[in-house]
Amino acid sequence: MRAAQFDEQGGPEVIRIVEVDEPRPGHGQIRVRVHAAAVNAADWKYRRGRYRATLPLIGGSDAAGVVDEVGAGVTGVAVGDDVLGNAATGAFAEYALLSDWTGVPTDMSWPEAAGLVMATETATRALDAVGVAAGTTVVINGASGGVGSAAVQLAVARGATVVAVAGPSNHDYLVELGATPVSYGDGMADRVRAAAPAGIAVAVDIAGSKVIPQLIELTGDPAAVVSIADFGAPKLGAKVTDGSEGRRWDALRTATDLFEQGRFRVDIQQTFPLERLGEAQALLEEGHVRGKLVIEF
Repeated sequence: MRAAQFDEQGGPEVIRIVEVDEPRPGHGQIRVRVHAAAVNAADWKYRRGRYRATLPLIGGSDAAGVVDEVGAGVTGVAVGDDVLGNAATGAFAEYALLSDWTGVPTDMSWPEAAGLVMATETATRALDAVGVAAGTTVVINGASGGVGSAAVQLAVARGATVVAVAGPSNHDYLVELGATPVSYGDGMADRVRAAAPAGIAVAVDIAGSKVIPQLIELTGDPAAVVSIADFGAPKLGAKVTDGSEGRRWDALRTATDLFEQGRFRVDIQQTFPLERLGEAQALLEEGHVRGKLVIEF
């Protein structure tokens, strides 16, 4: 099968399209013919050497496709079903194994299905880490990207009031998602206070843009602040969630249910063929992507 692989760490140019053996599902796994795979920040960080990787590596964790083989011990899914889920093998390939999955809603496109996976799982972990629930007022920093927009929508669906920090060009978009937007940069904390005069209960940092001290100031409690990207946050008493404490793959079903109710959307900024994976990763690495970038097969 065709796959995008790198055998040394570096820039986008290290990615090669290669022929490799098709994976076979083990116990509790299914194999899908991949139709779309989302591009996440972790993908370029593995390639750059920011994260430790076993080489050669076929990246990609989010896949959507059609089931073509079912492993032992698997029930509730059959060959021919459309699914989205977490890839146990690299998703930037024609076939991938999934270890956690749910069905694709009838009106959801393949890029939307792939773009939902890691974003909603990560967002759910972050919201749960600080107890976002009905009546909570939460500020979300870095709210317009894939994870950020998922966090905004999931928080709104829980009944929370959301103040969303992002660039001015994304403010109308965040209003559509149900949030009150404010701009990042100097004076951000004052703008958040003005947007939520009754106060901020908890804060979620998606961007990792060195705002943890400001978020602690806003909430008044370091334990009410969580980041998915600033791993120095615990030094200030705030929390970090990286998935090592346990994953929340039940979030996939929650998000697809909300999608079917018209209460959740997955915005795709651009799709790319497999051969342009390096270009997609470079664009994501530059920042300022709204929604998701997706490889489409």
